[in-house]
Amino acid sequence: MLNGLTTYIPQITLYDNLEFLIRIVLAGFLGIIVGLERAKRLKEAGTRTHCIIACTAATLMILSKYAFGDVGSGDGARIAAQVVSGISFLGAGVIFRSGRFSIQGLTTAAGIWGTAAVGMAVGAGLYWVGLMTTAALVIIQVVLHRIRIGSNAFATQEIAVRLQDDPQTHAVFDGLILSHKGQIIESSLRRDGEYISMNLVVRLPEPVTHEEALALLTANPGITQISV
Repeated sequence: MLNGLTTYIPQITLYDNLEFLIRIVLAGFLGIIVGLERAKRLKEAGTRTHCIIACTAATLMILSKYAFGDVGSGDGARIAAQVVSGISFLGAGVIFRSGRFSIQGLTTAAGIWGTAAVGMAVGAGLYWVGLMTTAALVIIQVVLHRIRIGSNAFATQEIAVRLQDDPQTHAVFDGLILSHKGQIIESSLRRDGEYISMNLVVRLPEPVTHEEALALLTANPGITQISV
């Protein structure tokens, strides 16, 4: 494999370049596989992002391994090291805070970091390592997403509502939160004549759906506005 790179001054052959192409394409394909699961869940970084990351990581890994053979003392590993640290900036871009008590995007950021590792493995010629890592990433994201443990057992949802200030209307809205076993962890209240506007952050096992909010708004004239 890559016999043209075995001499002190490398003579890269056509077959070497074809294998480089195979590595980059395979890395991109594996990145798409990882990204499909994220895209299915409408996450910020989807198939294109993961594909680009894997292709770029593979290219940088090829450069790290083979681009310094003609200088003898060059430390090619420094490029690979920069990929590991540099990908953190891209991962940080998909992490955001939802309210005061919830941070979202950590799994997607971790997936981006993992995709970079896949690209580096394929770029280094460790095909089976890249394939096994891709399988592990997809299994982790799919299987563990179904297992709710600790904070993952709850969703954090922001709910804004404008309703008439009377006990009956309050009870109707409170019933919606109670039916979801929700816990209000942050609230902002404002009086507007006979109405009260509330912005709530609620932690609950299942978020309130659009259909539930619409049904509540339709059946209760005292509720004039609701956003979920």
